[in-house]
Amino acid sequence: MKDNRLTEIVKSLPASIPFVAPEEHERSVRQKFAVRIGANENCYGPSPKVLEAIKNVSGDVWKYPDPTAFHLKNELAKFYNISDQNIIVGEGIDALLGYLVRLFIQAGDKVITSNGSYPTFNYHVEGFGGQIFKCDYRDDKEDLQLLIDKAIKTNAKLLYFSNPNNPMGTWMRGDKIVSLLEKLPDDCLLILDEAYAEFAPNEAKVPILVDDPRLIRFRTFSKAYGIAGARIGYGLGSRELIGEFDKIRNHFGNSLLSQVAAIAAIKDQKYLSDVVKKISLGREKIYQIAKLNGLTAIPSATNFVAIDCGKDGNFATHVMNGLLEAKIFVRKPAVAPLDRTIRVTVGRDDDIELFKNVFPQVLKALQ
Repeated sequence: MKDNRLTEIVKSLPASIPFVAPEEHERSVRQKFAVRIGANENCYGPSPKVLEAIKNVSGDVWKYPDPTAFHLKNELAKFYNISDQNIIVGEGIDALLGYLVRLFIQAGDKVITSNGSYPTFNYHVEGFGGQIFKCDYRDDKEDLQLLIDKAIKTNAKLLYFSNPNNPMGTWMRGDKIVSLLEKLPDDCLLILDEAYAEFAPNEAKVPILVDDPRLIRFRTFSKAYGIAGARIGYGLGSRELIGEFDKIRNHFGNSLLSQVAAIAAIKDQKYLSDVVKKISLGREKIYQIAKLNGLTAIPSATNFVAIDCGKDGNFATHVMNGLLEAKIFVRKPAVAPLDRTIRVTVGRDDDIELFKNVFPQVLKALQ
């Protein structure tokens, strides 16, 4: 029986969550995974300087955190050579997307996204009654031109685009994104999700255009910086737009420890560079594993690789389930034709070696 005190929008939604955590899988089968290469986590973890900073400040955890994230925003402003007034800090990109949708979307408002892309944006839009229009990937890539065309036709308020994208790991040239901004409708905001930006090649990078009111970009400390558990990310945008977040955001959303961790992380660019190199080498190993099994891998600019299993989504699901039964945690896209792949996060050498040994056994069992 539904609670009549709920909003009509909430009453109309299914009781679902965007992701099933690896811990939930472990509880359901009552065994631990031997390899955790499905959640796009950074297996190398944070810089030792991050861990040291957390330890040093842990005695102050009784204090409330700075609701303005002053010191973190100051470090980010110096890093990007912009004003701290162009920066919003939040509980990862997921929360920032929620705040942004709350700022813009009322029941019936139109938004545009790609069919099969990161689902959290859709989750927030549906929670506020927005109407979602989706465009299919083209050649395993999000098609920004097609998305803009759809925004024009629907009079959309928001357009979500990730670069590089999840779940395929592909990317668009940064200069192409900038040129396409000229075609964006005047009343539409481009949300550029750059969660994997640190892994991307130079050609995928977009200049920091913080004063452009047509664009807001989100980045995170969860991926390359290795502190996903701290739940901290940030947005870069025009001062006017960034200022609006203060009206509705959770001002104590980022803990003292997460802010200190992020400051230490952004300061240690050498460690970041080393991690990015290790991830690049790991991707090459996964490409080779796919090739050894007669399969192809989608070239990736992230810390994961989508392996084309060579058949349809049903077969790829069997492959994923076989790996799960072998205690190797991976995930796969849910929407065709992307669902013909499994998504493998770059792990440590031992993780990749175990995957290399088990993967052909799983494929053979499905013949």
